[in-house]
Amino acid sequence: MRKILILFSSLVLLVGCGPKQTYEYPFQNPRLKIEDRVENLISLLTPEEKVGLMMNKAISVDRLGIPSYNWWSEACHGVRQDNYTVYPQPIGMAAAFNPQQMYDVFSQVSDEARANWNRSDHDIFNVPMGVTYYPGNPELTFWCPNVNIFRDPRWGRGQETCGEDPYLTGVLGLQTVLGMQGNDSKYYKTHACAKHYAVHSGPEPLRHTYNAHVSQRDLFETYLPAFEKLVVQGDVREVMCAYNRYEDVPCCSNDRLLTDILRNKWGYEAIILTDCDAINNYFTRGQHETQPDALHATVDAVLHGTDLECGKTMMALTEALDKGMISEADLDGHLRRTLRGRFELGMFDPADMVPWSKLGEDVISSEEHDALATQAARESMVLRRHPAAVQRRQDPARGRSERRRRGPAERQLRRHPDREPQAFPA
Repeated sequence: MRKILILFSSLVLLVGCGPKQTYEYPFQNPRLKIEDRVENLISLLTPEEKVGLMMNKAISVDRLGIPSYNWWSEACHGVRQDNYTVYPQPIGMAAAFNPQQMYDVFSQVSDEARANWNRSDHDIFNVPMGVTYYPGNPELTFWCPNVNIFRDPRWGRGQETCGEDPYLTGVLGLQTVLGMQGNDSKYYKTHACAKHYAVHSGPEPLRHTYNAHVSQRDLFETYLPAFEKLVVQGDVREVMCAYNRYEDVPCCSNDRLLTDILRNKWGYEAIILTDCDAINNYFTRGQHETQPDALHATVDAVLHGTDLECGKTMMALTEALDKGMISEADLDGHLRRTLRGRFELGMFDPADMVPWSKLGEDVISSEEHDALATQAARESMVLRRHPAAVQRRQDPARGRSERRRRGPAERQLRRHPDREPQAFPA
C-alpha cells in the first residue's frame, strides 16, 4: 500500500509540474546556481579550450554551444561605436561636480550597450582572431572607468580621468560603475572595469618600462582610494592591472597589489585582467625584461593573480601544461571567475529572463540621451575666477598695496603651504 501511495504521489507531482525543459548539460540550465553551472562547464573543457578562454578574444567551443566572445570594449564617454551617443570626456564631466549626472550618463551608456547586444543582426558566434577591435560586434564588458590620478600632464590621457583629486575620482568612479552594472539581484547590466591598477599615470611612452616607487602614505592616500571604493562599495566586476612595474615587479604579477591588497584586504573576488599586451613587456627587450620569454612570463602572470589577458601570450600555457610548469587546476581557479562573469551577464540564458532584453535600437542616440549629453557638456564648461583676483581687478591700487605689504616669509608660505615660514637673514 505504501509503494502505491509513493507511486501515486510521484505521478501527481509530475503531472502538476507540466512539461519541463531538458538540457544536454547542467551548465545550460538557468535555474541552477551559477557556481554549479561554472563547475559543470569547467569539467567539460579540454586543457586547450581552457587556455583559449583566458584571452580577451575568447575562442568558441562549438561542441558545447559556447560562442566566441571579445571581452574588450571601451565606454569612457559612451559606447565606442559609430552613431552612439557621445558624452563629454570624464575630465569635463568631473568639472560639474555632479555625481547624479555621472550615474545618469552611464546608465544611458549601458542602455545603449544592451540595446546593441539585443540586436539580431550581429553574429556573436564568430568573433575574428588576429585583430584588436571589432566594429559592430556587441559586447557587455567595458574597460572603464579610468580612476588613475592625473598628476602629470605628460601622460597624455588625462581626459579619461576625473582629475588629480582622489576623493572626487572615487565618488564619480563609483557612480560610473553603478550606472554601468545596474541594480538587478541576479544579472549585471554590463561589466565595468577599474583601471589601471596601480600607480599608473606617468608619461605614456614610458609605461612599458618604468618602475613606480611611491611612499606608503602616497600609495594609500592618493593612488588606491578610488580603486578601493569601486571594489568595496561598487562591486566592480573587473580590475585591469597596469603596464608599469610597482616596486620592481610588473603590476600583473604583483603579489602586493593583486593578492595582499586587492584580494585579501579588500575582498575582491571577480576578474583581474591585463592591459593589452602587458605580459609581452615582461620579456620584450628594452622593456621590463623580468622574464626570459613568453612561456615564463605567462606562467608568472597566471600564478600571481592574472585571470584574463588582453593579447595572445596566454597561448603559451599549453606548452607550460605539457612541461609541468603549471597545472590544469591552476587554470580552473582563473576560469571560475571569467566564466562566472559570462553567466552573470546572462549570456547563456534565455533573453526573456534578462531584464534589459527589451531595450531596442530606439534608445541609441535617442533625443533623451542627446539631451543629457548636451546638458553634461554645458555643465562641464566651468569658468571661475578667484575672488581675490576679481577684487584686485576692480581695485588695482589695493591689489598692489597688498602685494607690497606681504613680507618674504609670507611669500614663502604661499609658495610652499606645507612648510613653516623661515626667517630670512638680515
